[in-house]
Amino acid sequence: MHLPKPQRRPELDALRGLFLVWMTLTHLPTRFSDFVNQPIGFVSSAEGFVFLSALLVSRVYMRQALQDGTALRNKLWRRSLRIYAYHLLMLALAFTVAAAYAVTTHRAAIYNLLNFYIAHPFVAVVGSLLLLYCPPLLDILPMYVIFLFFTPLVLSSAVRQGWGRILAVSGAFWLFAQFGLRDLVHNIVVHVTHLPIPLQETGAFNLFAWQAIWIVGLWLGAKSAEDDVPLKRIPGYVVALCALVCLFFIGVRHDWLGPHLTQQALGMKLDKWQIGPLRVINLVTFTIVFYWMRKYVSRVIAVEPFLTLGKASLHVFCAHVFFVFVGLALLFSDVPQLHGWVAITLLAVTFAGLVLVAVREVRKQREDRAKREVRNAEEPADVPPSIQLRAEPKPLTAPLQEEPAAASESCR
Repeated sequence: MHLPKPQRRPELDALRGLFLVWMTLTHLPTRFSDFVNQPIGFVSSAEGFVFLSALLVSRVYMRQALQDGTALRNKLWRRSLRIYAYHLLMLALAFTVAAAYAVTTHRAAIYNLLNFYIAHPFVAVVGSLLLLYCPPLLDILPMYVIFLFFTPLVLSSAVRQGWGRILAVSGAFWLFAQFGLRDLVHNIVVHVTHLPIPLQETGAFNLFAWQAIWIVGLWLGAKSAEDDVPLKRIPGYVVALCALVCLFFIGVRHDWLGPHLTQQALGMKLDKWQIGPLRVINLVTFTIVFYWMRKYVSRVIAVEPFLTLGKASLHVFCAHVFFVFVGLALLFSDVPQLHGWVAITLLAVTFAGLVLVAVREVRKQREDRAKREVRNAEEPADVPPSIQLRAEPKPLTAPLQEEPAAASESCR
């Protein structure tokens, strides 16, 4: 199998930027979080961000999985180590500045995020280094690090055996996650490590369920690299049926369909953290409808600042967590949200800060890329020794002649 070199898709960067904006509005403690928290059914920015990240990773690295598995592992493991370093930096700020502020002011909103660390600092620090203790808002990057670490194994296995077995195993893990696999593994880990970290302090995401979103993203990314996206083959009447299903879940989300069809009544079947079965149906149907509407959606979102934010997603994500902590630090007493000019100022400063971070990172990426191109252009072309031996020395008096440009390019 031969895959062409992947081309950058601006609309995918823009979509990732849109998810970051959506996530930021959801996490900031303002009235806007009520409007953007799952407004189109049981689909959130977290699922979109994880899915799209996996799709982009697979699009970029599937070609290398076919050519050089060792180089693939080295690249993705270095990348996961880099993200792990960013996670440690965020933990360091949370365990020092944020924790000191929480202890001094006793602001409930930020104190409750770090109460386990404040009560058990040694266990929390060791557990966080092992990605076992994950405070709220700081549990997405650990999941990303773990999934990215295992991605080379998944892609290499897909090259050898195809995607059928991988998708089946992923589906089995999701199914077991619905029946307590996470609790079982957590108890084993606590017994082995002797770190008494409660289950609720290991992060909100059930990794055994969320891995299914990552695996499906890898699968679709690999298929898109081959220009063989399965969503293309879905007939129009199925898309129409999926649209009706999406409308049904929107009605359930906003309590339009009576007391027996509400989020509370359906409970764990729609649960976000372990991706309940009804939520899976909503995610699948939404993805199909969204893919069918992709041309229209891309025209709306493929603009600034989404493009720049998406290109610097890691730095923007870390910056958004910082501003969310600032917002939580401003809450006092039992007030759950900021109002008035304080909320507006927080929103304005947050998004101005995110754009500045993104612009700086994109500029740095562009400069690094230009330096690499210059360095590659300055490297002399390697000439095979056999050619050197056969070449006859030119007389010193012979006039200098330029070699044809085509020959020079072929040596490179």
